[in-house]
Amino acid sequence: MTFNEKYKDNALLIKTFDFALNIIDYTSALQEQKKFVIANQLLKSGTSIGANSKESQNAESKADFIHKLKIAIKEADETEYWLFLCEAHKEYPNCKRLLNDLSEILKILNKIISTSKMGKLDN
Repeated sequence: MTFNEKYKDNALLIKTFDFALNIIDYTSALQEQKKFVIANQLLKSGTSIGANSKESQNAESKADFIHKLKIAIKEADETEYWLFLCEAHKEYPNCKRLLNDLSEILKILNKIISTSKMGKLDN
């Protein structure tokens, strides 16, 4: 069973997993261009979004669930910063698709957190 099959009903996990795969591809291209510092920073923060989202699925309480998703948002914000740098620099590969995907992920994360705070999700 693949990740996408196991979590087919969880849009956040699927999107963050696919995003992480795309970040791996993008940072591999950066490494080939010897842009190691940005590649490493982007690889860490970009894959951490999904890891924290996945970890939230086993939260011990609603507060823990929200906390883990807030960490995912912080990682997404950091990732966005690195991607903005890449987008602004003429010698970096195009990353508009990654920025668009990240925007969708941030919307999902923010919606889940706001819904959880209103008490509509039990965890």
